[in-house]
Amino acid sequence: MLSKADRIINRQIRRSRVGKRLTAKRFFEYLFTYLGLLCIAAIFAFPVLWLILASFSESGSMYTFKGFFPSSYSIDTFVRLFTDTKMYDYPQWFLNTLIVASCSAVLGSLLVILTAYVISRFRFPSRKGIMKLTMVLGMFPSFMAMTAVYLLMTQFGLINKLWGLVLIYSAGAPMGYLTQKGFFDTISNSMYEAARIDGASNLKVFIKITLPIAMPMIIYTLLTSFTWPWSDFILPKLLLKNIDKYTVAVGLMSLGDTEFSRFAAGSVFIAVPIIVLYFCLVKYMVNGLTAGAVKE
Repeated sequence: MLSKADRIINRQIRRSRVGKRLTAKRFFEYLFTYLGLLCIAAIFAFPVLWLILASFSESGSMYTFKGFFPSSYSIDTFVRLFTDTKMYDYPQWFLNTLIVASCSAVLGSLLVILTAYVISRFRFPSRKGIMKLTMVLGMFPSFMAMTAVYLLMTQFGLINKLWGLVLIYSAGAPMGYLTQKGFFDTISNSMYEAARIDGASNLKVFIKITLPIAMPMIIYTLLTSFTWPWSDFILPKLLLKNIDKYTVAVGLMSLGDTEFSRFAAGSVFIAVPIIVLYFCLVKYMVNGLTAGAVKE
């Protein structure tokens, strides 16, 4: 008769042998899984690689490509992008885009955080109705309101002004408050009750308690509020008429076919700030998304 310890050892040995017999199967599972992921990554990476190579095209025209790729390469395109500003002032477009995106991110994030905090922490009449209404309105594409937006901006004298874009982006930002509300729902009520017992007002509770805890969500909101106006084309195209007021998206679309390499170079360069911000703040983005997805 085997002792209990021997039986346990024999059982572990049998399990290890079974694991070894499954090693080949697992190997092929991992192999096909990673091959599939590599194929998907290659499909998505090919347009990016093509655009980067096109930005170094020496001729500048898309009609001189040899197949998919340019026939010759040069860095003169990036030099002309910032120095040749007689017809296409890319630095000014970049500055306009930075102003609009930065101001919209700050003002829009403030409105989103306040909206989400109020909906999460306060109970008032029509609260449920407001939440349902915002969800229904969020189902409609934003371009459906472009005619009304243009007429309103005309009446307020905000056509061809960057602040008009900032106001529209900021005013529409609170519609996407659900992620932030989910984050505020996870904060324990005991902290708020203790602060109110000590005599803290609602404003002081928000500033002293909520904002420090919600820092990952605030950074996530700032980043997402920055990326939308940074790359938007439809609204700037509708409201900006003078070439010196263009954002990068509108300015690049005004280039001709013979300036395709400049278009590609401008597209590559405009992606650099977003990539840098993403890698610097990816930790806060993940924390904000995961926390905001938790609901009570």
